[in-house]
Amino acid sequence: MAYSLYSAIPKKPLNSIFISSPNFIFSTVNKHIPCVTPSIFPCLGGYCTWVSAVSSSVAETEEHLNRHASPGIVAKEYADLNLPERFSEDVGNLRIRQHVNPLRRGLMIPAEAPNWKEVFEDATLPLMVDIGSDLRKEIAGSGRFLMWLAKRNSSSMNYLGLEIRPKLVTRAEYWINDLGLKNVHFISTNAMVSFQRLVSTYPGPLMLVSILCPDPHFKKKHHKRRVLQKPLVDSIVNNLAHGGQFANFYLAFNAWFEVFIQSDVLDVALDMRNYFDAVPDKLVHIDSVDPSLPCDGDGWVLNNPMGIRTEREIHAEYEGCKIYRRVYKKVQH
Repeated sequence: MAYSLYSAIPKKPLNSIFISSPNFIFSTVNKHIPCVTPSIFPCLGGYCTWVSAVSSSVAETEEHLNRHASPGIVAKEYADLNLPERFSEDVGNLRIRQHVNPLRRGLMIPAEAPNWKEVFEDATLPLMVDIGSDLRKEIAGSGRFLMWLAKRNSSSMNYLGLEIRPKLVTRAEYWINDLGLKNVHFISTNAMVSFQRLVSTYPGPLMLVSILCPDPHFKKKHHKRRVLQKPLVDSIVNNLAHGGQFANFYLAFNAWFEVFIQSDVLDVALDMRNYFDAVPDKLVHIDSVDPSLPCDGDGWVLNNPMGIRTEREIHAEYEGCKIYRRVYKKVQH
């Protein structure tokens, strides 16, 4: 006896799979779920429970497929880096805490500024600082974004990544050494307390700051843990140089801008937006001065202006999430 349960099962696309158990056989054709045929179905009393179990299995299977497919997409998009899959013995396979409390006492100590002449081959080049990375749903921002930019602009720009998780920095530095890049560096630190000390000692101009898909800290009581707070905003806008000085670099992006923020979580994006919109005498959003980066009706930039997507961005868009972006220019006085 067979029952067609097509209308009872989610019709969201899946990769073709086959699941078999003593109680049912379930298959997908053409990446959709057309039917479920019980092999043993002794009574209709268990119908709802059975359908619920199948639906749960479908959701879990799709999550598993997405989680394991998106790293392959990331690797493909960053294929130009030709990063080795191996890690040093000190790094190994990374198991990272998904959420770190930046207000923990041990993380509230500002990092010491390095000797910039030892860190970068030319410490007078304009600097881009990328603050933080995101680890939700097992997709780690492992530094490929900055490495790709550094390789592309090896003689015109330096890149500094600030990451609170030491193991991610260890892995990124391992890759940097393997690639032989001399214009990108990562520091394990809490950007909330270290940004000012670090950028104020850098010999060259601070040209661009990005905060891309930061840890959302969803609970309202934990919003104070979000990396972007007013002191950091003030430090960013006060240290930024005006981008018009670096036209040659900006030609690669077809726009001039000094701050780039984005998140796949609307609440986080709005939070960051409110902070930067609150200083109109120092920053203006790109849509008011430059039409080269189109925005939607709500003022979110439609496309990533950097020439490549971040790792979290790739994963989020693969899942069908919207990315909320804002791009700001410094006001010239």
